[in-house]
Amino acid sequence: MTGLLLRRLALIPPVLLVASAVVFCLPRLLGGNVTRSVIRSRSLASAPDPAAEARLAAELGLDRPLRDQYLAWLAGALRGDLGRSFTTRAPVAPDVLGATGVSATLALLALAVALAIGLPAGVLAADRPGRLADRAVDRVGAVALAVPEFVVGPALVLLVAVWAGWLPALGWGTADRAVLPVLTLALFPATLAARLVRAETRTALAHPSTVTAVAKGLSRRRVLGAHVLPRSLTAVLAEAGPFLAGTLGGAVVVEVVFDVPGLGRTLAEAIGSRDLPTIQAGLVVVIAVAMLLTLATELASRALDPRLR
Repeated sequence: MTGLLLRRLALIPPVLLVASAVVFCLPRLLGGNVTRSVIRSRSLASAPDPAAEARLAAELGLDRPLRDQYLAWLAGALRGDLGRSFTTRAPVAPDVLGATGVSATLALLALAVALAIGLPAGVLAADRPGRLADRAVDRVGAVALAVPEFVVGPALVLLVAVWAGWLPALGWGTADRAVLPVLTLALFPATLAARLVRAETRTALAHPSTVTAVAKGLSRRRVLGAHVLPRSLTAVLAEAGPFLAGTLGGAVVVEVVFDVPGLGRTLAEAIGSRDLPTIQAGLVVVIAVAMLLTLATELASRALDPRLR
């Protein structure tokens, strides 16, 4: 286990280095005048003055060779300085890290709700094939997988916030404001978890150890709790990293819809204003978080399942 951890940790720095180079260089190589876009976002001028463009390019360091720009950014990133916003000239790191904390909270709450719904629904569907729970996982799950967050979110706002008036529609920071974005984000992973648990539970119910336990007279509840659920939890835990990474991706849409001040909304606003330092810092943070989550779930799966060791 220690050797695996060291090998995986050794891979993170080179992968992040390559990812940061791609994220930094690709927008600049795709064309377009970044300086002109920044001026337009500040003054809405349709034809910026060339002298003003030259001054701003020198101020932002965009007049230097691309290699020098990247090396300067990398040196600052190693010191914890992710650069300054092109539009506000404020340091990027505090805003990006603060927004990442909001997104992580939203994603973890959504994942907890998804597991709280998906685990019992999957076990119940597997334990009673062909009955109501099993049909619900199939039919409701098919709809849930087909409807994206940008449809679910506005629908919940109209029904729950506008029509019923039960909850506030927008914002973040209080428990009632977190309900709608968390439910919207939890719908997709809850469906996946229910289907995965149902499949794993059916396999576990057919396992010889489970059949033997039933033959010995153990109650259905004890068989499910002692023999079936641990296997299903191991399978779900193995997918928790991709689940959470996907939830972070879905949070982009949810944060924009519900005006949540997370990394997704920050990136959407930065893309609109061509604020490259904020974009590249946010993307590098997302990649780093996804890698750490994948490593953590892999280690946890190996710790819980002797077969993987």
